[in-house]
Amino acid sequence: MTTKADFNAEEWSTVVEGPMLAGLRVITAGRGGTIRESLAMGQTYAKARQQQGQSELLDALVASPPALDAERAQAGGDIAQMSGDRLRHAVELLGQKASPDEVEAYKQFVLTIAQAVAEAHKEGGFLGVGGKQVSEEEQAALDDIKATLG
Repeated sequence: MTTKADFNAEEWSTVVEGPMLAGLRVITAGRGGTIRESLAMGQTYAKARQQQGQSELLDALVASPPALDAERAQAGGDIAQMSGDRLRHAVELLGQKASPDEVEAYKQFVLTIAQAVAEAHKEGGFLGVGGKQVSEEEQAALDDIKATLG
């Protein structure tokens, strides 16, 4: 089993940032709902903490406070490009150090975060009536994340 101790500080930071960047990628894909979407991300982490014991790697990931290096995020410019690059790097690191099942569990967690964010706020409609659960822009972001994760 892979644990946090198998990574140096920079590598672990990259792994921890992955889910946050996926969520941020979806948040920035559309307008509105930022507070609900951010809350959905936090709730997904909280649910994952309650299901500990399935993977030491995921347990360590969700036990680490969700973090994002603000300087790196601002220097990155385009959030879609930066999130794709950072997610690819995180998956590469995991591929080198973790089992295939652990890599798959990480990818699934990243997708769970992104999907929760996308579904947190209805897009369109009027006064809560009508609209779509996931906007076209959010769906495109989800598709990009899925493609990035492979």
